[in-house]
Parts: sequence; structure tokens; C-alpha cells
Amino acid sequence: MEQAHEKYDRLIARCKSIPPTPTAVAHPCDESSLRGAIDASRVGLIAPILVGPSARIREAASKSGLDISRFRMVEAAYSQDSAAKAVELVRNAEAEALMKGSLHTDELMGAIVKRETGLRTARRISHCFVMEVPGYPEPLIVTDAAVNIAPTLKDKVDIVQNAIDLMRDLGATEIRVAILSAMETVNPDVPSTLEAAALCKMADRGQITGGILDGPLAFDNAVDVEAARIKGIKSEVAGRAQILVVPDLEAGNMLAKNLSFLAKADSAGLVLGARVPIILTSRADSVRARLASCAAAVLYAAARRKTAALPAA
Repeated sequence: MEQAHEKYDRLIARCKSIPPTPTAVAHPCDESSLRGAIDASRVGLIAPILVGPSARIREAASKSGLDISRFRMVEAAYSQDSAAKAVELVRNAEAEALMKGSLHTDELMGAIVKRETGLRTARRISHCFVMEVPGYPEPLIVTDAAVNIAPTLKDKVDIVQNAIDLMRDLGATEIRVAILSAMETVNPDVPSTLEAAALCKMADRGQITGGILDGPLAFDNAVDVEAARIKGIKSEVAGRAQILVVPDLEAGNMLAKNLSFLAKADSAGLVLGARVPIILTSRADSVRARLASCAAAVLYAAARRKTAALPAA
């Protein structure tokens, strides 16, 4: 029987041969964000660059008994300035990943999406929860549950492609993508079923690559083989999905939180589609989940080094 956290442990172990990834940590002015960066540095995942008001960062470290003396620090006046300077480190090729500190997510994302000074690419930016669900045989990606509120079909093409690319970089060879709805049949009155069918056809025509798509699928027959059998669904994806693409942010957020609180799943968070991966962690995250978020970013960044970068927007 698989031990708790084994999937995350395997993910972290895959990073051992990769040098620590230079990571700009934006505004780490509390114990939670500092400890996350220090823990990830201690196991060799990232090389943190602390960006923010140095006096506040040192005060937070001192109060928490944390040693930050070995880390580079870049002075910034306030949270938005921290976000802008963290982004500038990436643009200057001094950092290959971003990590959210104690600033608001929208402050960091605002700096990232600025057209002239940000980190946009031709891809839509989207969020992936990489979840370790007890009893499920593989890591499970839920997308998008944090960035795109009501994504269009065009947006979902990038959301799906971002998730496929991440799952490949995490080591999967056959990537199975379930496009979720409330039902597994196409119903003209339910727009998410039409979009699911369109996404599957787009994959057939090479507009989405690297994964096997099926949908619409309901949640039960996406993740449970017996539920798919009872419904008579014959598919390479049904019952064995690795990526769950939700209709909108509300559905995704509820699904991810249900898995976290009822199934006791851990969730690592990563934003993709920018020039570098963006690590989003929460105060409620376990240490293992925070390390897994960093590990996912390290593997994604390493893969980007080996391939051409996404074209700039």
C-alpha cells in the first residue's frame, strides 16, 4: 500500500540532480513565506532571492528565529514594488522562478501581466493544483481553480495545454485529460458540455498536443473505473484521469477544497503560462505541499531550459 506523501516524495526526489533554481521571493515579510523559502532551500530545490523591505524581512526572520543571512536580498519599498522588482529579476535572467510572499496574489499577478514590463507570453496564464489524493494512484492536476474566473473556449485551450506541459515535466508519459461537466453527454443546454466536445476535437486536429482528452465527463466517471463501467463509457481517460479541467473557477475551487478537506488531499500550487513558473502557497499548506509546489516549479523550469521559451506576447 502506498505510504502517505509518497507521490510528493517522488516528485521532490526527481529534483535532486537539478541545481537549486534561482527564485525571486516577492515580499516575504512574515514567518510563513520566509519559512517556505528556507525549507525549499534547505532541501536544495531553490536558491531564494528575498525581494522586499529589508528591515521588515529581517524583523520577521528575527521574531521567528530564522537565519536568512546566506540569502541575497533586493531592497523594495512596499508590496507592489516588491512584485515589480521580483519580475525585473526574471526579465534580467537573474531568477528562473517566482514565489509569492506575504503580498496579495493580485499584486504579484498585476506585475506579471503588465504588457511592457511583465512576463506575458502568447499563452493564457492559468493555475494548476497538483494534488496528492489518498487512495488515488497518481498526482492529480485540477485546473483552473485560482486565476481564470469564467474562461472562454479559447482560454481553455491554453489552460489545458499548460496542464499537459506541467504533467509531462512532472514525469508522466501518457497524459489523460478529463474535461469535466455535470454529465458525460453533450447537451446543447449545458455550455460546458459543448466546450468539452470542442476541446476534444481540437486535440484530434492537433490544436492541443501531448495528451489524450475526453469529455464531457462527470467527476465520478473521470476518476473511478467502476463508475465509468456502470455508465458504459469506454475511454482511455474515464476512470483514470490525471488532469481535471473544470468549467470555471467556482467549480474548480470547490472541487479542490473538497478534495483537501474531505479526502484529506495535499495541494501544491503553480501558475503557468508566464515566462517562468510562479509558486503560490498558502499559510494553510503543509510543509510537504510547499516543497511539492517548489519541486513542480523546478522541474518545469528545467524543462524550459531544454526547449525554446514560449513566444513573447
